[in-house]
Amino acid sequence: MFSERYKRPFSRGRNNRQPRRERWGSGSRFASLLAYVTPHKRVLLLAVAFMLGESAIALANPWIAGKFADRVLHPSAAEPLGISTLIALWAVLLAVQSGLMFGNRYLLGSVGETMLGNLRIRLYDHLQALPLAYYHQKRRGEVLTLLGNDAAQISNFVTGTLVGLLPLALTFVGACYMLFLISPTIAALAGVVVPLFFLVMRLIGHRIRPLSTQWVRTYAAMFATLEENLGMLPAIKSFTREAHESRRFRRSNLALLRIARERLRIEALLTPSVQLLAGMGLLLLLYLGALQLQSGTLQASDLVSILLYGMLLTRPVSGLAGVYGSVQTARGAAERLLEAFALRSEPDAAGTPPLGPVAGEIRLENLHYAYPGRPRVLAGVDLTIRAGETLALIGENGSGKSTLAHLLMRFAEPDQGRIRIDGTDIRTVSIASLRGQIGMVSQQVLLLNASVRENIAYGRPEAGHDEIEAAARAAQAHAFIQRLPQGYDTLIGDQGIRLSGGQRQRISLARALLKDPPILVLDEATAMFDPAGERAFIEACREVLARRTVILITHHSAGLALAQRVLRLEDGHIREMPPPPPGSS
Repeated sequence: MFSERYKRPFSRGRNNRQPRRERWGSGSRFASLLAYVTPHKRVLLLAVAFMLGESAIALANPWIAGKFADRVLHPSAAEPLGISTLIALWAVLLAVQSGLMFGNRYLLGSVGETMLGNLRIRLYDHLQALPLAYYHQKRRGEVLTLLGNDAAQISNFVTGTLVGLLPLALTFVGACYMLFLISPTIAALAGVVVPLFFLVMRLIGHRIRPLSTQWVRTYAAMFATLEENLGMLPAIKSFTREAHESRRFRRSNLALLRIARERLRIEALLTPSVQLLAGMGLLLLLYLGALQLQSGTLQASDLVSILLYGMLLTRPVSGLAGVYGSVQTARGAAERLLEAFALRSEPDAAGTPPLGPVAGEIRLENLHYAYPGRPRVLAGVDLTIRAGETLALIGENGSGKSTLAHLLMRFAEPDQGRIRIDGTDIRTVSIASLRGQIGMVSQQVLLLNASVRENIAYGRPEAGHDEIEAAARAAQAHAFIQRLPQGYDTLIGDQGIRLSGGQRQRISLARALLKDPPILVLDEATAMFDPAGERAFIEACREVLARRTVILITHHSAGLALAQRVLRLEDGHIREMPPPPPGSS
């Protein structure tokens, strides 16, 4: 797998939270495109072979045309190839050329779609393995553009441009060689004119690459705005901001249109300019050929071959104009993709031992953490949570309560200090096994556009109906689920939009309880409950929570009734609070 190259462990320390990049020169970036070809090289080589065969037949056509003209102008019974034989041979070659063209197009189309699909899978797997800090810095639309536009650009470049370079070169060299056999003077002139084409392409096309980069950035911004606005639609409507958002989207769309038109103008100018020069060069070759014909150094049939070989030369020369534009566009896409692949994934090196079954003791030792550019939220936190204990953690917003939960789950790495579970440093075990021992319910509920059953069973898809229902009952969700049109099979829409906030949170809680982890983190898990629902939840969960270690992050006094200890996080330090009154609720 291409992305395995970049999956290296993080070094310890504060900078771990920032996704790290490998250093690449522009040349090595572009050369790394070849890595995408490797899984399909046999099919691509077969397609190239078909294209070479097609080019060889194209080179034979002018020769046959010259021979045909010679037989017509100078009929001779002694010639081994008569007019009928030449026509039959020509027909066979044309049929073979058509067959090769069909095979080539089918192979390239098939491998192009396969390459695009595989590249998207590789990229998705790599993006999924990146730390959450990467997504805190990127808009979602920018990430989706990588999977959409950039991946397609690479696939199109490899199958539509890269594999066609060798046949273009063969056609060019072969046509020049055949011209040399007919007239060395004309062949030398063709060799002198060709560098002018590259100069023109360089002068006209030097703006294509930066425009392609601008286009992708603007496209990503527009796509991100669209994705963001669809998620914000209830707020947009409630604040009557439709006109404002429409103008904002229109500005982004018009900026994209301006860049697209500018790039189209350059690309539209490039190919006709090269074709014009190629046509002028062809006329010059014909003029010299006519002069040589009049002087007796060429035959009329040779002039026919020169005309056709000259026309054949315009194909690779004109094709190079399209190649130049494609290369510039693909370089920008390659840089963005390789930048993403170069980001180091989460620190989960291969071979790391799993964390075995645990009792649930958690020890925080001299824990320090600060978000980039902000004061420390944790400054030497020391804390031991006993196995089976329910601990309530309170504090002001931004005091670091959720940060502690994220460090425990290894969504982030501490600047200093360590966390132990049952005496084992969590950095020494695999992330998957660590997270498998912890259930988390956060205030920001994340649900699938699927049925209630599928959402509750997300962490344990093999769970039976009785287990799912038991988890739903424990989360005080069974009653409202029963009232839904299809019960547990009711589809809830994107992010559970067809449910109320409290209902969504109860399903999220049921999902965590079904996982049955020895450690459970409830981060404002009852924030959307009404007081009666919260009290009912507390009573229902006493037995469930008693069998596991629970970190209860809450602002509600009712939730404190579940805790054996209450701690306040303030100014980066932990302070123990008086125990909750017995029987309080």
